[in-house]
Amino acid sequence: MTEEYVANTPNHEAQLTAYRESIDNIDASLVFMLAERFKITKAVGFYKKEHDLPPADPGREKAQIERLRCLAKSANLDPEFSEKFLQFVIREVIQHHERIREKGEL
Repeated sequence: MTEEYVANTPNHEAQLTAYRESIDNIDASLVFMLAERFKITKAVGFYKKEHDLPPADPGREKAQIERLRCLAKSANLDPEFSEKFLQFVIREVIQHHERIREKGEL
């Protein structure tokens, strides 16, 4: 049997479909979790504006990055990747907080 034939047998297609369905479900969960996170950080942005607090908190950001790097290690996820992902999210949140501070809206 050739590799091409084996890769296209129904069992392989069924297994790939099952993997892909799980990946799709995880992706959907990630989107909903990020939406919830940004809903909360939006409220934080308005709180910071109301109390004249700065949009960024470098101490908190550093602590969060370190905490997530440790979690990533324990989950067998590349800590570098987790740090890059969190830094991307943090930059987006800070931009939201700056817009809220300047314009009073997001």
